[in-house]
Amino acid sequence: MAGVRRAWFALGFSTEEAAGQGEPEPGPRRLEPGPGGIRRLWPAWSYVVVETGAGLEVRSAGLRQPLPGWAEALPSETHVVLRGAGSAGVWARAALRGGLRDPPAWSAALPPGPPRPLPLLPGGFATPRPPFFTALPAGLRARQLALGNEHVLLLAAGGEVFAWGSSRHGQLGHGTLESELEPRLVEALAGVPLQAVAAGGWHSASVSEGGDLYMWGWNESGQLALPSKALAEERAQAEDMGAGDTMLTPHEEQPAAEPAAFITIQAFPALLDLPQDLEVSRVSCGSRHTAVITRGGELYTWGWGKYGQLGHEDDASSDQPRRVQFLVTEGLWAEEVVCGPWTTYVCVLEP
Repeated sequence: MAGVRRAWFALGFSTEEAAGQGEPEPGPRRLEPGPGGIRRLWPAWSYVVVETGAGLEVRSAGLRQPLPGWAEALPSETHVVLRGAGSAGVWARAALRGGLRDPPAWSAALPPGPPRPLPLLPGGFATPRPPFFTALPAGLRARQLALGNEHVLLLAAGGEVFAWGSSRHGQLGHGTLESELEPRLVEALAGVPLQAVAAGGWHSASVSEGGDLYMWGWNESGQLALPSKALAEERAQAEDMGAGDTMLTPHEEQPAAEPAAFITIQAFPALLDLPQDLEVSRVSCGSRHTAVITRGGELYTWGWGKYGQLGHEDDASSDQPRRVQFLVTEGLWAEEVVCGPWTTYVCVLEP
């Protein structure tokens, strides 16, 4: 498309805040594009790895460290996974400042052939925490794999979803809170052709080929876009404080509200209805928030919003999908979304 440029914006917690050097910024921040613009990025809590036309680069408060020779990253606060043309390795995060001169905690040679996106590697997947590599069953052909804090989601070649790990918040979608040591089919989604999965801290999401969004797991902050008791209590408290000293006479007392069907844990996948029956093209999950892009290029967010990661220019949390109005006002088309733990990064097309 002639005349259209790509740009990345960050919403929420910044690398400067992580280093104790900045104040919260309620609005979106444009990322410096670097040579050739930002093509992809992979966020951790306090830093982000970006791919520009010059290759990979680590960005954090006071640090811009090139990572020559590497094509993809999977960072965490303790370690970072890097994949190149013929090898993959895991280094302690501190090694980034030294240009990876320290030996890796784990490494492996990779066979030739087209790579699949990290954390997938031939025969299994890598993680930026011990044991660093886990083999997958030989008969399980993976298209995509997503890592939560305590669970794993796998999208198989046939569009099925498998989940394993901890399920203490229902994040596996098997209908129980029992952990699974091996990949287990999410039977509630059997027969639904799926195109993508995303794992938050303790919640999960999947998008069907038809653009439907399914969510399950923990809803403590409204990250499933289901009624949250904690958020209802916060709203009620705010309303009480806003009422000030206004007194009601006995005949003016308001009737008690009907109790809502609050959901803290959703152990089965639930089909989420977006406003105007919008269809979803992309989904990403932060620690306790969720972001989706619709097929019409709009960004919707919900869940925990303390650091402005929902993009609504406030710090309110929400258990309902809300459109990020900034993009609409500026005439920007959302193309990609990637959530860090407390941050949302969105790639847009701008005229």
